[in-house]
Amino acid sequence: MKEGKVIGFYKMRKVFFAISSAIMIIGIIFCVFKGVVFDIQFTGGALLSYSYDGEMDDDRAGDIAEEILGRPVTPQLTESISEGTKKLVLNIAGKYGVDPIDQAKLDEALKAEFPNSDLKLSEAQMVEKFFGDKFMKKGITALLLSTVLVLFYVWIRFKMMGGLSAGVMAIVALLHDCLVVFFTCVIFGLPIGDNFVAVALSIIGYSINDTIVIYDRIRENAKLYSGYEVETITDLSITQSMMRSVMTNLCVMISVSLVYILAFANSIESVQSFALPMAVGSISGCYSTICISGPLWVMWKKKKGDNILFVETKEDKNKKNTTAKKYYY
Repeated sequence: MKEGKVIGFYKMRKVFFAISSAIMIIGIIFCVFKGVVFDIQFTGGALLSYSYDGEMDDDRAGDIAEEILGRPVTPQLTESISEGTKKLVLNIAGKYGVDPIDQAKLDEALKAEFPNSDLKLSEAQMVEKFFGDKFMKKGITALLLSTVLVLFYVWIRFKMMGGLSAGVMAIVALLHDCLVVFFTCVIFGLPIGDNFVAVALSIIGYSINDTIVIYDRIRENAKLYSGYEVETITDLSITQSMMRSVMTNLCVMISVSLVYILAFANSIESVQSFALPMAVGSISGCYSTICISGPLWVMWKKKKGDNILFVETKEDKNKKNTTAKKYYY
């Protein structure tokens, strides 16, 4: 096999698995101690955004809102660097929106507390709990349906190389990527909402595309190098496809990172909550495709005793005088 230097991804699998395990542990720790913030689109509630000038005490504003509304309120201060505008955002939890009378009381109380801030209500979002539950169910359904369809596609498309095992390992890699995106939102305090669903679906598309490219290369190399071990064929295939995956995801990451920088400069929170996890997810998708799905699939095959992908049999040689191959999948 003269294919240049082949990287031993399978031999380094423990290092890759340790890195992924560390990421999962860190993410779980943040979930426990920092908590998960769900967007009002999932939980129901209200989001009030006020523009202001000068200085603002967000904690005091949150306390005033909690006293008047009798509900948990999470305050946040944002600033647009390009426009120089400042905003006070109040995320009001609950199963319903804010009553117009209560909102008027809140406006008056905030203006009385901060008379020199020129507070003005610039945006208000109200979501009932019923619609939040409905949106969450549809989002989860979309993620599960896409995962099942990916499994069936890989199962049928690569049935000659153990379609079920290939599909399951591809799903494991996708689950890894979705968790990385989820933990990114938790660590950076981004609310879990429609943007999370959009990012997860996008990452699933990119990641499974790269995984299928590697599976195709494994199938082609198994025919070219009959009799080689599954570990050798897989390492060769990943090495040959690695630069394609890296360059594709690198371009995505750079593009989305620029979008995030512009959104951050202009204080566009809805774009920030999409661009940041998308940038991290593109890196995770590349990593899981190269370092997770392939080695896991090799472990599956070795455990089943299918260490050799293609083997020439004496019976085939005697009957057909060819180099017919026998599949061991």
